[in-house]
Amino acid sequence: MRILTILFLISYFFIFITPAKAIYDPLSKPNNKVGIHILFTDEVFQAKDLVNAKNGDWGYVTIPIQASDKNLLKWQTFMDDCRELHLIPILRLATNGDYFNTKVWEKPKPEDILDFANFLNSLDWPAKNRYVIIFNEVNRADEWGGAASPSEYAEILNYAVDTFKSKNDDFFIISAGLDNAAPNNPPSYINEYDFLSEMDQGTPGIFAKIDGISSHSYPNPGFSQPPHVNTTKSIYSFEYEKDLITIFTNKNLPIFITETGWSSNIISKDRIGSYFAQAYSQVWNDNNIVAVTPFLLRAGGEPFGQFSFLDENGNKNPNYKIIEAMDKVKGQPTLSQKTKKETIIQKTLPIRRFLYGIEVKSSFLRSIQPTKSIFKWLLNI
Repeated sequence: MRILTILFLISYFFIFITPAKAIYDPLSKPNNKVGIHILFTDEVFQAKDLVNAKNGDWGYVTIPIQASDKNLLKWQTFMDDCRELHLIPILRLATNGDYFNTKVWEKPKPEDILDFANFLNSLDWPAKNRYVIIFNEVNRADEWGGAASPSEYAEILNYAVDTFKSKNDDFFIISAGLDNAAPNNPPSYINEYDFLSEMDQGTPGIFAKIDGISSHSYPNPGFSQPPHVNTTKSIYSFEYEKDLITIFTNKNLPIFITETGWSSNIISKDRIGSYFAQAYSQVWNDNNIVAVTPFLLRAGGEPFGQFSFLDENGNKNPNYKIIEAMDKVKGQPTLSQKTKKETIIQKTLPIRRFLYGIEVKSSFLRSIQPTKSIFKWLLNI
């Protein structure tokens, strides 16, 4: 009888006590992979009209968040807007420009990761999976404090996985998209495939810890190669990245193409539109791809105007119209439960809201009681 009791207790422990992994495979449910990269939170309103058009629902938006931009009201409003507009946010961490060298971004420190984790955990996200990309094109010196270092990035990525998941298991940690055209000239530039290999050497098993791969599958060289060109530097680069990473781990990591696009300085805008149509139907139809968020919805001028989906007057370029007209999937992501309803207030105010010079009529202004949220964040509760 005593033996049976012990066996029961052991079974109870493993069945009821051992925590289940909170994130889920986004490809296990109907998924609208169409998305767009934005720079400003207000752009979600225009993003929704693009990625959820033609029967689509729950498309994606990628947006950077800088270390100096942790405004609770701004980012909770963004999350609430995404929930209302049926958009899944992908947040890319960014540091600040280096004070002493304005040509580079600061190298992140462990305390930056902890600060980001505490802040992002204080927000109510619309989807259960909280997609976070750990920095950007780190195989370039200007993105890593002046000297690219695979071993240092692998250490930061490893710390990020542990730190974010210690706050909430719903965080879905994605490795940085790399510059797929970078030459091998360390420490200024490191070829992305050498960079990935050196990451695994520096922190063995790092690719088994992350949840997804971010890819910057640009049509290089020159942002101008046709979509049928299949090389390690073309829009097919995500395949080569995944094949290499699979050597390091048996884990089937999903792919997030968070930057891609052709340059209108080289290719006509009409041809770019046809290139996007071909890419979506023949290349990015890969079953491992969760999202494709081309760069960029609206640039507002150079140097990114060559990639913009909207011109400086807000008019739709051919690439916008092509993607808008594509048949899309009604995504059915697992949604999160709103946990801070008491902090959200809706008021009817006589205001006029403008986006890009166009008046948007709205009777609602959402505001958050910042004091309560700040204390929750600082106390990590």
